[in-house]
Amino acid sequence: YNRGGVPLIEIVSEPDIRSIDEAKEYVEKLQQVMRAIGVSDCKMQEGSMRADVNLSVRALGETELGTRTEMKNLSSFRAIEKAIEFEADRQSALLENGQRIVQETRRWDEKLNKNYSMRSKEEAADYKYFPEPDLPPVEIDDAYIEGVKNNLPELPEQKKMRYISQLGLPEYDTAVLTGDVSLMRFFERANGLCTDAKELSNWILVEVLRLMHENALQSEEIPLSPESLVSIINMVKSGKINRNIGKTVLEKVFTEGVEPEDYVKKNSLGLLSDASAVTAAAEKVIAENSKAVAQYKYGKANAFQFLVGQTMKSLGGKAPVQQVKDALSNLLK
Repeated sequence: YNRGGVPLIEIVSEPDIRSIDEAKEYVEKLQQVMRAIGVSDCKMQEGSMRADVNLSVRALGETELGTRTEMKNLSSFRAIEKAIEFEADRQSALLENGQRIVQETRRWDEKLNKNYSMRSKEEAADYKYFPEPDLPPVEIDDAYIEGVKNNLPELPEQKKMRYISQLGLPEYDTAVLTGDVSLMRFFERANGLCTDAKELSNWILVEVLRLMHENALQSEEIPLSPESLVSIINMVKSGKINRNIGKTVLEKVFTEGVEPEDYVKKNSLGLLSDASAVTAAAEKVIAENSKAVAQYKYGKANAFQFLVGQTMKSLGGKAPVQQVKDALSNLLK
């Protein structure tokens, strides 16, 4: 417990981290694991997770660790990066000028991107530790530790490997999905309802993340159920609606909380199943765009795409694109 009576967990690494990237990744992985097993939300900016950095430098080829300094209470990954970079440069400059490093605690100033001395760093004996009579010793044996290990839930790194090997997701997708516990849980629930994990991942990583950004939402605030997203994906895959309409429906779910299938039905957004209506629209577009037709017949591919776009526009975007292309191709032969 800290001085305010708040329970704390302190995790201390071995002195074997050798770079800024390694230090940052270490803290990121700790954050992922702590969130995944429900220890804490680990929001650094709110104080539920902080990092203390102990740092020393030594001459190339030396095996003995140098005198360390400590920077306490760093509140972001960027602060960790900048603080390590600054302190490593500061210590290196002192040693190169023949000066010694003082073992001390230094404070990092995020606004100025520099640190300054707070107090000299005591050795362990100087802290004058003494037993607390109201707190009995807690002895944890190997059997207990093994029991905890065996009952852990699937951790983010294990999920990442499973997503790659069993679901066929690319590494980028798995890194994003497992890097955010709330997003990972959303994907897990939706994937239990969906037959296409890659399509589901695409919708989450592109459309859901876009709407989260536009509405300034965190992943735990997504106003969308996995069932609603899978419903939209299924309507697109079955040809009931096209992808653009699917995006529109998703936006309505986000902003108004509509039920996807009801919204499609009430607003007549379903794709046309009448081939004759598509053919009639294509004939009309061809008749009204003789210049584009001539360009197409001279081999300009863009002209055909223009005709497709005009036909889709005339149909209110409610025709399968491939059906429109087929109708135009047949009429332009």
